[in-house]
Amino acid sequence: MAVPTNTTTIPKLKVLLVDDSTMFRTSMKLALAAKPNLEIVGEAADAFEARDKIRELKPDVLVMDIVMPKMDGLTFLKQLMAQYPLPCILISGTDSSGEAIAAGAADFLLKPKTPADQQRFMTMLGTKISIAATKKPRAAVTSRPAGAEEVDGLAVTPVGGPVTARIGRVPPNMPTREEMSGLSLRGKDGYIVALGASTGGTDALECVIKAFPEFMPPVLVVQHMPPVFTKLYSERMDKCCTVHVKEAADGDRLVPGVCLIAAGGYHAELKKDARGYYVKCYQGEKVSGHCPSVDVMFSSVAEVAGKRAIGALMTGMGADGAKGLLKMHQRGAHTIGQDKESCIVYGMPMEAYKLGACSEQQSLCNIGKTICKRLTDGW
Repeated sequence: MAVPTNTTTIPKLKVLLVDDSTMFRTSMKLALAAKPNLEIVGEAADAFEARDKIRELKPDVLVMDIVMPKMDGLTFLKQLMAQYPLPCILISGTDSSGEAIAAGAADFLLKPKTPADQQRFMTMLGTKISIAATKKPRAAVTSRPAGAEEVDGLAVTPVGGPVTARIGRVPPNMPTREEMSGLSLRGKDGYIVALGASTGGTDALECVIKAFPEFMPPVLVVQHMPPVFTKLYSERMDKCCTVHVKEAADGDRLVPGVCLIAAGGYHAELKKDARGYYVKCYQGEKVSGHCPSVDVMFSSVAEVAGKRAIGALMTGMGADGAKGLLKMHQRGAHTIGQDKESCIVYGMPMEAYKLGACSEQQSLCNIGKTICKRLTDGW
């Protein structure tokens, strides 16, 4: 009589190795190949190659060197964890464990210097990968230096003095059933929501969009972010929001229940034809210092949707979006500026307020609820 066997197979953990040393990547790959629960799905020599491989391969765990050309591992990890949380083990030839954990790493390993160290390193690496996969990824616990702004995803220090930074996610103030009662009709009537943000905007937008129900009028978003990261960010948002969130592609239709996020390096403009709203995406010169530009998007919404639009300009340094929001306001749209107290950087909303572009100012936790209520009640 045949003995029953358990044919259930445990999925292997997909690992991406990132190190500018081909020799060291090969050493790690050979050592980890012996681990039955691990699969090396790819390798990368720098952060820019890594972000493409992350998008393509969707690894479960990232193993990355801190010292690399083009962008160091700490800087890349901080950007990655804010937009696409992923368990990561950072490695380095010097003890940088404190900086690694602060940047959001699940663990840290010191690179080996002797053959004996090499063996211990490879043994510990396999164990740490398995443990890291069970941990919930988290963003960096430290804020960027005072005065730093995210420009196309890279932290730079602006001229003109420091800014105030705040840390932490803000839970949304969810709208009531009454405040959502008329949203499905508004979507059918051609109403649209436009959102713009920059520094601190990834968390701010999540707070706002999480408040939107599945029958929400269409939403168009510009968040200053480099190429590829907008794709990763959209995918993450789609998993945690009720509305369907995706990176905008040229010609995508804007229909109720859909939120499109402008792709990094592409302007996004609202257009309309006999079938309704759609988005035009194109590469072009920076406007107000950015591509995609909030001003470009808001201006197109003002022209195409007029008073059937509601816009919100949120945290970010500079003035992108202020003039566009003013155009929306002048065309009869309802416009919201995030208030100073809840902004990571009170720059873009402040410039809009100074221009008289804001119908009202609201704290971050209330913006989503306010949008739903205004769409239901009118303005």
